[in-house]
Amino acid sequence: MMHACGITISTGFAQLNGRVLQPPKLRVGNGKEIIPQRGRWCLNNERVYEPAKIKRWAIVNFSATNKSFQVFEQLVKCAKQKGLLVEPLLKIFEEDSHWTKCSLTVRVDQMFQQMRKALSDNPPEFVLCILAKKNNDNIYGPWKKRCVVEHGIVTQCLALPKLNDRSYMTNLVLDINAKLGGLNFVVPIECLPLISQVSKVPTMILGLDITRGGTYQPNMPFFATVVGSRQWPSISRYVATVRVQSPKFQMIDFLFNPQPNNEDKGIIWELFQEFYTSSGGQKPEQIFIFRSGAYDSQFDQVLNIELDQIIQACRFQSRFEKLPKFTVIVAQKKHWTKFFLKSSSYNVPPGTVVDTGVCHPRYNDFYMCSHAGIIGTSRPTHYHVLLNEIGFSADALQELVLALSHSYQRSTTAVSIGILDFYS
Repeated sequence: MMHACGITISTGFAQLNGRVLQPPKLRVGNGKEIIPQRGRWCLNNERVYEPAKIKRWAIVNFSATNKSFQVFEQLVKCAKQKGLLVEPLLKIFEEDSHWTKCSLTVRVDQMFQQMRKALSDNPPEFVLCILAKKNNDNIYGPWKKRCVVEHGIVTQCLALPKLNDRSYMTNLVLDINAKLGGLNFVVPIECLPLISQVSKVPTMILGLDITRGGTYQPNMPFFATVVGSRQWPSISRYVATVRVQSPKFQMIDFLFNPQPNNEDKGIIWELFQEFYTSSGGQKPEQIFIFRSGAYDSQFDQVLNIELDQIIQACRFQSRFEKLPKFTVIVAQKKHWTKFFLKSSSYNVPPGTVVDTGVCHPRYNDFYMCSHAGIIGTSRPTHYHVLLNEIGFSADALQELVLALSHSYQRSTTAVSIGILDFYS
């Protein structure tokens, strides 16, 4: 039948032309700039760009070892080398051997009550938690819930590390600095001429995603997460909001949620407020929306439901004299397109862009592999530009996406789909 219709299937791979974008420079401490190599960079010998302050902190040890003080010494040494300000430790709490045979809930309750009783006059803001195993310690979830969710205490959990492992300690300090509000590195946007308009015109970057939590079960609710940039013109600082919604509605709801008392309780209002107060009273004149996970059949809904709610939220704001310009881009990882180098068995290099041959003949889309593959064949991300009122050129959009892929604060490698997806 296919042959009768003049359709043939090639036995070889399609030959395509691609481009490799240059990675953005990264600025670290003391104004030093580094250039990533093959999607990676090293901060072992560098100070962080904006160090946080570790204050009112404690250590809890669930590992049944006596190495807590050694971990403390090495952590403080590494943190100070990175430029962090470290106040004296409040106390180290060791788990009593009798508790290890109890249930997880009892162990967490006992440790937390011990810490709370000892530090009742000076409760900690940050707790370092030492676990017994890296991938199989069930204490992690209950401890995080008790500290972060119920009491708002920032925590960092770690498996008992190899002592004197410099790279491990460096990564640990980078995690802690990011959680406490510091910046490990930034992409100096003024060094990216194609997207200089992001630094010249107040621009807000939004990341939207909706997922199920854990294993699928009938009637399990969706979790809608939206992150928004703050402290313009930075593209490295974000704040997140989370809502639970019905599984029957697969688009993000509550972006705009007007109340009878003429107030807006929606997600976008919260993010607008954060952008406005953190950016010196600047209102966003441009909004770049990065939607993750939407299928092709949902593109119209992204524009007609989600974007429409954002526009309504803007119109509801008395601060907006006119509507901002919008650019909407959807990122997809669930596809079967992969790229191979013609003359090599290695993965395509980070920054590879393909925007011809396998792309839509009429619509604006492109593939980008921004990360370095570790095992197997790298899968690029498929980006679809649904709306471009801001007027980004194709090169500028690709440069911005690559810059965002190099801005994830908890990693020293470029990520595959941009930081907005990781934060959301």
